[in-house]
Amino acid sequence: MSTKKRNTETTAVDLGEDWVAGSGAVDDGIAKRREKRSLISLNRSPLARKIITFNLLAMVVLVAGVLYLNPFRDSLVVQRENAIVVEAELIADVFEARLPKTAPVNLAAGDGIDVVDTLSGVQLPAGSALYVFDAAGNLLISSDDVATAPAADVTGRRDDTRSTLITDILGRGWELASSLIHRGEGGAPVSTQVIAQDLNAELSPGVTRMDTRRDISGATIFSVATGIYQDNRIVGSIALTSAAGEIDHLVRVEREQVLQMFVIAIIVSIGLSLVLASTIANPISDLAAAAEIGSERHARKMSPSRVRIPDLSARPDEIGRLSGALRGMVTALYDRIDANEQFAADVSHEIKNPLASLRSAVASLRMVKKEEHREKLLDVIDHDVRRLDRLVSDISNASRLDSELVKEEEEAFDLIHTVDNLAQYLGAQAKEKGVDFITDLPSDPIIINGLEGRLAQVFVNLITNAISFSEEGDAVRVWARKRDNRVLVVVEDTGPGIPEEALSKVFKRFYSQRPEGQFGDHSGLGLAISKQIVEAHGGVIWAENIRPTDADVTSEPLGARFVVGLPF
Repeated sequence: MSTKKRNTETTAVDLGEDWVAGSGAVDDGIAKRREKRSLISLNRSPLARKIITFNLLAMVVLVAGVLYLNPFRDSLVVQRENAIVVEAELIADVFEARLPKTAPVNLAAGDGIDVVDTLSGVQLPAGSALYVFDAAGNLLISSDDVATAPAADVTGRRDDTRSTLITDILGRGWELASSLIHRGEGGAPVSTQVIAQDLNAELSPGVTRMDTRRDISGATIFSVATGIYQDNRIVGSIALTSAAGEIDHLVRVEREQVLQMFVIAIIVSIGLSLVLASTIANPISDLAAAAEIGSERHARKMSPSRVRIPDLSARPDEIGRLSGALRGMVTALYDRIDANEQFAADVSHEIKNPLASLRSAVASLRMVKKEEHREKLLDVIDHDVRRLDRLVSDISNASRLDSELVKEEEEAFDLIHTVDNLAQYLGAQAKEKGVDFITDLPSDPIIINGLEGRLAQVFVNLITNAISFSEEGDAVRVWARKRDNRVLVVVEDTGPGIPEEALSKVFKRFYSQRPEGQFGDHSGLGLAISKQIVEAHGGVIWAENIRPTDADVTSEPLGARFVVGLPF
């Protein structure tokens, strides 16, 4: 099934192995390799490994960055710090509410307030510790010494009991890695009592002080110290510490949720990478294998037929373009090889004719005795030598033409000026032969981009051919006109015209049909070279006969016409 037909029958996108090659579309070795191929075989593809590795690296960097930056931990820390500050200030308000308004207060002596009774009535969150200090900063009592009020049951509140599917090994591994690159807040690990005493020692009147540290086990503890005031005079202070590690547990839960999604994302990424790799690496591998078959030293033994590039041009991506480009290159290469083989065969045939004539003339020269016969044979030898020289020169020019057309730089030039100069020069030759030479060229310049010298060679060939086929009294006319985005340059003559069967052959290499007097004077490459030059410029060239009426194609031609169309 051809690509064009396939595109009209379905709009499905061809990916990877979705495309099924038709019979003979690919080499047998490639077809067998496709049948044995599986996703596991991608591990032998460097390109597939790179695709998977780079996708995984991007995922790992993303997750590691999220875990390292700890955005959820920062949010939880801010919320917990705000909450414990409010809790500490509320507890201080409880103590202040039980102070007398005017009587002197001494927390250490128990004057004005029963510290133990007040502390026992405070309800603390589970794991929290409360420390009470006097005005001098001495520790009076802590929640460890007094049984505080039990926590009341709360209905409607949901605790965070999310289960974690990531193993403890994975969590501990992250903790170990993060401990090597991340330093926790605070100084060296200490007890909660020391934390409270340190914080209270740094307390200033009218200021609430907040600090976050780690205890002796490395768990995070939030602590707040605030004063107890009577009539704006500080009479003592309290320090409240949170439960050790409560924030760490929440962070661990969030982290393991991220790691859980990371594992799922890794699995999905690997799967998608395998699919992507199969749609990229496998077709490229097939294209490379097909190209390598043609480059092997023993390619003829490996693949006796021509190298066949897999047709993936139905894919709407770069691989489809690459497949089409490679197929086009291979086709062009084989066309060039065929053309070179045909050209070599034609050259061999054309050279054999004058060589056979030379061999015959030389053999006859040894046998003839009369001087006039020897002179005739020498003329034949001279004619054949000049014919061979002209033939070899034209063959050499034709063989180099392709590479020279690519190497030479195009320039803008006035086509009318070039044709007019050639017409003036060749018109003199026509007049010497008795042929009228007529030019009809526009007065305004027509600027085109191209190789002026090569196009001049085309018009010289056409004009000299027209003159050579004209007899005394005939006429040659050269004219040019603009047609839309093209310029037409036409060379006409009133000679015998072109035989109908020769109209499709005149541009073939070595084809020549000349009057008897001009036999051997032309190689038959002029028009073929002219066509090659014109087509290299994106133009067209054709030949036709001039007839008295287009309605009667059997009428005798009035001459021949060659038309060159060039874009501008």
